[in-house]
Amino acid sequence: MLCVIQQLMPVHHHTVRAIRQPLLLGCSASSSSSSSLSFSALHFYCFLATPAAERELSLMKMLVVLLLLLAVSNAVEIDGEDDEKPCDNKLTLEPRPHSVSILEFGAVGDGKTLNTLAFQNAIFYLKSFADKGGAQLYVPPGRWLTGSFNLTSHLTLFLEKDAVILGSQDPSHWEIVEPLPSYGRGIELPGRRYRSLINGYMLHDVVITGDNGTINGQGSVWWDWFSSQSLNYSRPHLVEFVMSKYVVVSNLTFVNAPAYNIHPVYCSNVHVLNISVSAPPDSPHTVGIVPDSSDTVCIEDCIIGMGYDAIALKSGWDEYGIAYGRPTTNVHIRHVTLQSATGSSLALGSEMSGGISNVHVEQVRLHNSISGIQFRTTKGRGGYIKDIIISDVEVENIYMAFGASGQFGSHPDDKYDPNALPVLDHITLQDVVGTNITIAGCFTGIEESPFTSFCLSNISLSLNSASPTTWDCSYVSGSSESVFPEPCSDLNTSYSNPSSAHISLLTGNGKAVVL
Repeated sequence: MLCVIQQLMPVHHHTVRAIRQPLLLGCSASSSSSSSLSFSALHFYCFLATPAAERELSLMKMLVVLLLLLAVSNAVEIDGEDDEKPCDNKLTLEPRPHSVSILEFGAVGDGKTLNTLAFQNAIFYLKSFADKGGAQLYVPPGRWLTGSFNLTSHLTLFLEKDAVILGSQDPSHWEIVEPLPSYGRGIELPGRRYRSLINGYMLHDVVITGDNGTINGQGSVWWDWFSSQSLNYSRPHLVEFVMSKYVVVSNLTFVNAPAYNIHPVYCSNVHVLNISVSAPPDSPHTVGIVPDSSDTVCIEDCIIGMGYDAIALKSGWDEYGIAYGRPTTNVHIRHVTLQSATGSSLALGSEMSGGISNVHVEQVRLHNSISGIQFRTTKGRGGYIKDIIISDVEVENIYMAFGASGQFGSHPDDKYDPNALPVLDHITLQDVVGTNITIAGCFTGIEESPFTSFCLSNISLSLNSASPTTWDCSYVSGSSESVFPEPCSDLNTSYSNPSSAHISLLTGNGKAVVL
């Protein structure tokens, strides 16, 4: 099976004409500047370009190249425009023409006075500026205790340096709300859930930023209640946006969330930039950033260390996620450092019933975690995880570098369809270097719906002496090239067999084109 990963940066219609010329097959990677193609480390095409090699190529190999070029040409002509990955297309943050301080609404930053009403009144007042260019709510240095409150459109919440928003540890200060429709119930308990500390519902153009101010959930009491099973509703998150567009969270520190830190659900155009997120290693099921049934998401320049997952992509739970039918797609993650005490540095699923696709992860460091990268699902989920490209990864002090499980997670109730089988297809892992790894990978698919087209290339993992095994595979198929230690035979089909070629390309907007 042939595994060739090419990245197409913005390609113009004149590039299509260049693609159809023989000069594309030049041996120098620098020639990509004339054709707008960037070449991968697999110099397969340089080999093809030499006259001697051309005489030795089989007809099948030549067809593979022609199909590749045709796929590129068709992809460009269909898109017809210069789509970029989300992190390449920055949202412009214009200064708000109006600004007020939380002090003007009677807030007291002593860490003891409850300021929920001050936040609510300030945001209600600023709502009147929505059609006047929007407004900013300024939070000066201090410790501002509050219960949950809602934001409004065309608003910037700005936390000055040494400003700390503290989540109240009194559960009566957190409103009880209905569960998300794609989950059908609370994540942790049946029924309703606690509203998050800072919320946005059906908003447009909203920013939470600052000069490295802090949002502290004071989650220790919630962790104790969760562990002792004394909660009546599922725990709240720190920040949650629902059905919102053009959302930015940047330049802040998030600590001690009761559960998730940042949860955009049913959202579009979400940018999370330059934030630090942390919780103690023993904090139960705390998660950093959770894009959920959302599209066009950028996560960039973040440092995250959590009790469970650092970043987790989701899209609904079993029959509720299938019925809601909104995928997480067009996600771009780069320049992040991730750590997970008991979960995975980067997780996809297991609640993925609406589908997860077109995800591009690059230039990431994963360290001191149980699992580095994990794909999760189980029977009854339905949905799919497909067209995922993860590249340029540094993995250090990880028990299991890669994982894919078809037996992961529970069900919301007994109404799920056990015949709703998930699909995992066209997953690419490339350019990975790992040190002090115990297990290279564990890929356990589903017998009735095996995982397909896993593509591994240019991976070097240094295993420690405690390693019980290198790879463990079942009900999975794929290809590999330049992988150490050598993967299991299910993933060891190389491109020496062109008749079973799998060609995966990534276009400028993060979408994969697969033959």
